[in-house]
Amino acid sequence: MKKKILIISGDPNSINSEVIYKSWKKLDNKLRKKIYYVSNFNLLSSQFKKLKYNIRLLKVDNLKEKEDDNGFKIINLDLNFTNPFNVKKKDASKFVKRSLSLAHKLALNNEVNGIINCPISKKLLNKKNMGVTELLASKCKVKNGYEAMIIRNKNLSVCPVSTHIDIKNVSKKISTKLIINKIKTINKWFKEKINIKPKIGILGLNPHNAEFRNNSEEKKIIIPAIKRMKKLNLNVTGPLVADTIFIKDYKKFDVILGMYHDQVLAPFKSLFKFDAINVTLGLKYIRVSPDHGVALELIKKNKANAQSLLECINFVNKFGK
Repeated sequence: MKKKILIISGDPNSINSEVIYKSWKKLDNKLRKKIYYVSNFNLLSSQFKKLKYNIRLLKVDNLKEKEDDNGFKIINLDLNFTNPFNVKKKDASKFVKRSLSLAHKLALNNEVNGIINCPISKKLLNKKNMGVTELLASKCKVKNGYEAMIIRNKNLSVCPVSTHIDIKNVSKKISTKLIINKIKTINKWFKEKINIKPKIGILGLNPHNAEFRNNSEEKKIIIPAIKRMKKLNLNVTGPLVADTIFIKDYKKFDVILGMYHDQVLAPFKSLFKFDAINVTLGLKYIRVSPDHGVALELIKKNKANAQSLLECINFVNKFGK
């Protein structure tokens, strides 16, 4: 059986159907044949109709059906709804969890090149601080922080050591071991997939790196991690000052590692906007997603940008198993 690309339609109450359609229109027939969508047939049909999109939809039960058809293939999952853009939270939550579970199973069975999930509101996952990155890492039984969430494009990758947690908890979350584990995962992926030894810049946590005070996280946690990684012959530099690195010095690195989510994602998005994808490293398969949210304010306005989803598809096609 030919390897497929699996796309989860994600949160029903979102711009996902719009970016799915817009990205689909830009794919050639060869790539269309590889793609299967995990969704609800009636939902997408209703949403496309309301958006006035004309597309040939095919309902299939598994990845063996319609392999040579370049139509829009949907592995259908049940979903209760009345309004296709206002699905009740409990129904949307069940649907999203079942979609992720099916995709995880197919990826573990090596039936797909990788999975792409369109944006999902974290409230549908029902666990505090749980995003798709953390959920799939848990399903894959990844231990000791060896999963790494990177936001990347052809120019740069960034990775936060801590992901979806409150800022007040960051200093409690980061550790020398966690930083080292993230870097090991990143280094391994770049060597295996891109065939380079990545240059990795590591940011401090505090303004001006706390002037390297003895009781600072830089002195106690980050510098010891950097010293140990250098002994392992990893190409790391730091701790770097976060407030200036993204002016121009980021160009010296393949990856910038920050201590918390917005420390690296906010400047990255300011620089590159929609030219970015979210990749989870360290799983037993490739998982990516567009680097934007559900964008409730744009639903049914036909203003959503599909560039990030299109980049996800090209990424999985190139780097998937």
